Amino acid sequence: MIARLRGVVLEKDAEDAVVDVQGVGYRVNLSTLTLGKLPVEGQPVELRIRTVVREDAFELFGFLSKAEEDVFLLLNGVSRVGPRMALGVLSGMEVPELVAALSRGEVSRLAKIHGVGKKTAERLVLELKDKMKTVHLEAVSRGTAPAPVEGGTQSDLVSALLNLGYKPPQAEKAAELATSRLGADASFQALFREALKSLRAGG
Repeated sequence: MIARLRGVVLEKDAEDAVVDVQGVGYRVNLSTLTLGKLPVEGQPVELRIRTVVREDAFELFGFLSKAEEDVFLLLNGVSRVGPRMALGVLSGMEVPELVAALSRGEVSRLAKIHGVGKKTAERLVLELKDKMKTVHLEAVSRGTAPAPVEGGTQSDLVSALLNLGYKPPQAEKAAELATSRLGADASFQALFREALKSLRAGG
């Protein structure tokens, strides 16, 4: 099984990136927040990897830190939470904030993450509250971009879009549109997706 990739960022999309390792391109699924921290295309990157093998798929899930990988594994171990949903939870909140929310049993805060809802949030707290003590938050990210925060500011959003390869005027306009449509209190994940939708629609 693949456990680590060290190579060059070849492509970046809304949910994954392609890492070129000595001429072989590996498509890696990443959280929205981690995607926003990746270097620009053509720059070196190193990712921790978890390989998920099913009858119909062979997928790679990537992380910038051991803490993020550990939380992913714990989330994936919760009943009715697969790797895709686990990545979705990691997309909604930075790792230290997520660990804190689970440790404190903040169901209402967790339920605001896209695709989670109250019942899933309650299940996450029930099954993971005590297990959060095992997560060591030593170095959450080695990425080059500033980490967006939940309900991130417009500058965080612009930074993440620039890291996906968009030009400053495009990124700024998309960030403004997303904020005007969803409101400044929307989560970073929601704003990021809205901005990408706007860019793909041509503004």
